[in-house]
Amino acid sequence: MVPGGAYAGGVVTSSPPVRDASRTTEPARRVVRTAVTTQPLVVDEHADLVGDRAAGAVVTFSGVVRDHDHGRQVLDLEYVAHPSAADVLADVVARVTAACDVDAVAVSHRLGRLAIGDCALAVAVSAAHRAEAFEACARLVDEVKEHLPVWKQQHFGDGTSEWVDCP
Repeated sequence: MVPGGAYAGGVVTSSPPVRDASRTTEPARRVVRTAVTTQPLVVDEHADLVGDRAAGAVVTFSGVVRDHDHGRQVLDLEYVAHPSAADVLADVVARVTAACDVDAVAVSHRLGRLAIGDCALAVAVSAAHRAEAFEACARLVDEVKEHLPVWKQQHFGDGTSEWVDCP
């Protein structure tokens, strides 16, 4: 016997992937929203979009504008995007969703001037189990932050500003 397969007459045969025995259907892996928008983001709306009868877990993430960065007071910030940002977001979300055992995913990034406490990134994931939902949500946040061509300019309390992650 070979791990992940069977030994049959000198030939290793692979087993089909192990299916989550608790499910009655395969994960739907639906992308229900990707958006790059100037409109305010509401994480609960994203959670409502991903709700699914097969989902035992809905995990959300809200990337919120904070009032400090590297020991400096942040007053507000502004996000700007490359014209390809919406397409890049859709591609990133589709790739991650296809690779994870999730039922539905919704991801939006906000542009424009944001105040302290505003949501800049909203992510919601539904899955049969919490582990898959948490893992997919974290992966989506990391992949979006790494690949989305969106940059922010922070405005500080001392009157200066700084671009972050801008090429």
